[in-house]
Amino acid sequence: MHGTLPAAPTPRPPGFALAARLALRELRAGLSGFAVFIACIALGVAAIAGVNSVAHSLVSGITTQGRVILGGDLALSVVQREATVEERRLLARHGKVSAIATLRAMANAGDAGATLVELKAVRPDYPEIGAAVLDPPARILPIGEIDGSRADSPRFDAVADPTLFDRLGLKPGAEVTIGQARFRLAARLLSEPDKIAAGIGFGPRFLISLDGLRATGLVQPGSLVRWTYRITLPEDQAGSGPAPSPAAIADTLRADLPDDAAGWEIRTRDNADPRFTRNIERFTQFLTLVGLTALLVGGVGVANAVAAFVDRKRVSIGILKSLGATGGRIVTIYLLQVMAIALLGIAIGLAFGAAIPFAVAGLFGAVLPIPIDPIVSLSDLGVALLYGLLTALAFSLAPLGRAHAVPVSGLFRDRIAPDPHKPPLLFRLGSILAGVLLVALAIGAAYDKRVALLFVGAAGAAFLLLRVVAIGLMAGFRRLPPAPTALLRLAVANLYRPGALTPTLVLSLGLGITLLVTITTIDANLRREIGQTLPDRAPNFFFIDIPSTTSEEFRGFLQREAPGGTIEATPMMRGRLTAINGTPVAEAKAAPNAAWVLDGDRGITYSATVPEGSTVIDGEWWAPDVSGPPLVSMDAEIAKGLGLAVGDSISVNVLGRAMTAKIANMRRIEWRRIGIGFVLVFSPQSFAGAPHSDLMTLTLPKDAAADSEARILREAARRYPAVSSVRVKDALEAVNSVVSQLLFAIRAASSVALAASLLVLAGALAAGHRARLYDAVILKTLGATRPWLLGAYLAEYGVLGLATALFGILAGTSAAALIVSRVMNLEFMPDATSAIMSAGLAVVIAIGLGLAGTWRILGQKPAPYLRTL
Repeated sequence: MHGTLPAAPTPRPPGFALAARLALRELRAGLSGFAVFIACIALGVAAIAGVNSVAHSLVSGITTQGRVILGGDLALSVVQREATVEERRLLARHGKVSAIATLRAMANAGDAGATLVELKAVRPDYPEIGAAVLDPPARILPIGEIDGSRADSPRFDAVADPTLFDRLGLKPGAEVTIGQARFRLAARLLSEPDKIAAGIGFGPRFLISLDGLRATGLVQPGSLVRWTYRITLPEDQAGSGPAPSPAAIADTLRADLPDDAAGWEIRTRDNADPRFTRNIERFTQFLTLVGLTALLVGGVGVANAVAAFVDRKRVSIGILKSLGATGGRIVTIYLLQVMAIALLGIAIGLAFGAAIPFAVAGLFGAVLPIPIDPIVSLSDLGVALLYGLLTALAFSLAPLGRAHAVPVSGLFRDRIAPDPHKPPLLFRLGSILAGVLLVALAIGAAYDKRVALLFVGAAGAAFLLLRVVAIGLMAGFRRLPPAPTALLRLAVANLYRPGALTPTLVLSLGLGITLLVTITTIDANLRREIGQTLPDRAPNFFFIDIPSTTSEEFRGFLQREAPGGTIEATPMMRGRLTAINGTPVAEAKAAPNAAWVLDGDRGITYSATVPEGSTVIDGEWWAPDVSGPPLVSMDAEIAKGLGLAVGDSISVNVLGRAMTAKIANMRRIEWRRIGIGFVLVFSPQSFAGAPHSDLMTLTLPKDAAADSEARILREAARRYPAVSSVRVKDALEAVNSVVSQLLFAIRAASSVALAASLLVLAGALAAGHRARLYDAVILKTLGATRPWLLGAYLAEYGVLGLATALFGILAGTSAAALIVSRVMNLEFMPDATSAIMSAGLAVVIAIGLGLAGTWRILGQKPAPYLRTL
């Protein structure tokens, strides 16, 4: 029986599954050589995930504790006046209304001295939500009237921040005077539930009753008192459901409040402190960019590790190619391995990043001034995951691509004569695409796109410049005449020979030194500005809330108390921007550097002449006897951020009066002068007849007695209790405390990037040890001693470190100058000592790492290695 056998099935070419099996089989051998790779990826991802998770937890804490922070479900604030009967009736339609008042005042303790306090007047049942903590403990705040026998000076109980007791040397039971009223300090106020809502103050909190505030006599027309009315919704409206939400009630109130009573600032429990939230977002962006710096620096370590991995696998790659494997199949196998290892590093980073908010809450939750609600934010972890994956792809595709095009013969002789072939175009394009996506992610996820663009440009420029420096060093050393000794000739040759570590070491060490010098120089400039420059330029005192009726009398008092002193004075009111060119501020688009002007009330003034410290740079100043419609002068930078030009209009609300003014000119304000400066200065006729207070500054002569400030502060508080005295020294100390905390956070975050630089450096040196081992074996066979070889390597690392340190000092100082002068608007002064010490420390660490790894190599016996050559 004849027949035909069935044809054998055509074997399908092995596909992705085979590549995956081979990749998994090789991974079973372990992760040797990938420690730096994993650490670099994990460190950068953990920094980005942790920073964003902490920020998300802080915002969540503010949101979930919104009712406690606000003291209710809604809070409506207005400055310089109380709500009218009609307005209180409108508020009361929606729930229970309670009022508080805040202002700055002087607390006079007689011979113990006087100090500025942040006065807060509340109802006896305060706080309605949350709890205040007192020392000694008390269930009800003791803030009521305790002695009304003297009508001219009634006596009340009060509680105050412990700082007040420490500053004046007082104990509970002591008596102080504020305005025309006396207050017995019944207890120390350790915490108040709604402290964040009041913002950062220059003095300790002083909590009294509303009756006590009225008894002080400080509430006068034009006084800078902020009245806040809190609405607590009925229980059936406090949660979600068919009842109107706080946001909907806020919209209703905006529509119902009379037009002539505009200027209210309305907040809800869902957005209890929008300004603080925006500040968190800004600072988070900065720390995220620092984390991204760590990830980019770590990307160099990724590239080094992948290149070393390909080098170790060249025999396996050669065998696979000899057996018919295509270049694409080989790259697929090793790309799968690399990405699997990258995912391991990313997973470690995500785990640490997700745990950071819980660690912060556990370690610092009790001392943080804001509530933190630690959560696992999947969106933040997802962004960090994308950062890690794109970084791994961007820095690994090019080294992997080299294995695609190099022929089998080239792979086997690669140790002696490295193949000069570049990775195929496809892999270079893939690496570029991953880099573009990384840039797009950094810009797209940024709060301030301009800052993110500057960062991307600076990072690209740094990588490019360091590459140019490395090529320049190699070319320069290649052209040097032969060194006089064999030791130096070997050291110089190691800097430019094929496979030299110069490009990698210059990049990792250069980035680390640049970052370190930038941070230390900014730190030095800020401390110099706050500790030396600002006090020299600033007046000694700011006197605020001076009744206009007693302004001249108060000026005479200062002239008598401080003969030879310089006095500046200007009227001052509080106003709120309501519209820009007819567009409500809620719909206006403002640059991040100008958005703060639209938040809340601003200090405003009027003047017939250009204020001292200001220069008109666009438009013309009005005539001293100007009349007609209101005119306004604006700070040029703020106007630019709001998209305004001369001839445009702005609308403000002052004392419940809505007014539209035409922009007559733009000014450049010398803010570093720390004198009287206002973003908005109106023409004199704009506020004719409006009640206001005056603001004065006093600058003492250089030869003033040492006790002048304390004496003036005490006498001003005694004679003019309604006037608040702000000693600039105390204000600068408060600012310095905040700046110190910010600098600590910046240094802590930057240390992550520095750690990444050291990891990359250590990885690069470790990757080069294989070639160094080969060299050492040959040279020891030819008679070289261990000290001789150590001297050659010391000379090599020393020359490379010094050249890179010089670049890092120049680049870091330039970056610091740009940030200090352009971003912080401060005067920049180079700090050579800090820069040299920072760079020197980095060089010593680099040399130490290099020699530590080399020492082990120099101790190897030549024979075992010569047999394998």
